[in-house]
Amino acid sequence: MDLTTSNDRIRHVFGECRRVAPVLARVGDKWSVLVIMALIDGPCRFNALKRRIDGISQQMLTRVLKLLERDGMVTRTTYPTNPPQVEYALTELGLSLSEPVMALGSWVRGNIDRIEDARERYDGRVGAGPA
Repeated sequence: MDLTTSNDRIRHVFGECRRVAPVLARVGDKWSVLVIMALIDGPCRFNALKRRIDGISQQMLTRVLKLLERDGMVTRTTYPTNPPQVEYALTELGLSLSEPVMALGSWVRGNIDRIEDARERYDGRVGAGPA
């Protein structure tokens, strides 16, 4: 393989990584994952979502929902009631993401003891705690 081909391939891979990284950051974010999981069973109103997701603030939930809506993962439906009711639901794209999210969660649950052991060994070696 010549150097030009190799360099072109590396540039292509890094270019794709730059394109993919922001989406991975969004869908891999702690709160985004929890919102997606909370919506798997169907549409949900804002306050019900907030109750389902322990520890999330109203401001953070609003922000995450807007970002997921922008990325096409969530739809927002406003009903003409008094006061207006707003419901959120996963789109087809959001539902397709739920399967890998659940698989990742399953992987973490299966390996959490090993991860925690590794953290303890590391922290004992370098005298550090969580970053």
